[in-house]
Amino acid sequence: MKSRDTLIRLKKFQVDDMRRKVAQIEGMIAEFDRMGTDLEREIRTEQERAGISDPAHYAYPTYAKAAIQRRENLKRSADELKVQLDAAKDALTEAFEELKKVELLDERDQSRERAEEAAREQAELDAIALGRSRTATG
Repeated sequence: MKSRDTLIRLKKFQVDDMRRKVAQIEGMIAEFDRMGTDLEREIRTEQERAGISDPAHYAYPTYAKAAIQRRENLKRSADELKVQLDAAKDALTEAFEELKKVELLDERDQSRERAEEAAREQAELDAIALGRSRTATG
């Protein structure tokens, strides 16, 4: 039984670890999205200040060009993280299912052990009652 308890603890640890990983990736995606929104605001501000909104224009602000590039890099990184997030969620689901299987096996074994113990106790009580009835009649 001790090995099953160890296995359950291991599976719980794996589930918790996967949950942390999912939360971490979700946090990174949210942070990248926030940074992209901030960059978008800065780009618009720079375009308004310069009065030029066409990046192909020869006098388009250099800062706005750099900010557009950073925003695109953040978007690509966020998209890559979304793929990792899907994989992490799949791994979390799998780890959770494995944990539930082990817990169900443990519960079934405990139920069987309780039933065996109850049967042993009943057999002992029956033997005691049979012994008393023999001494009373004999």
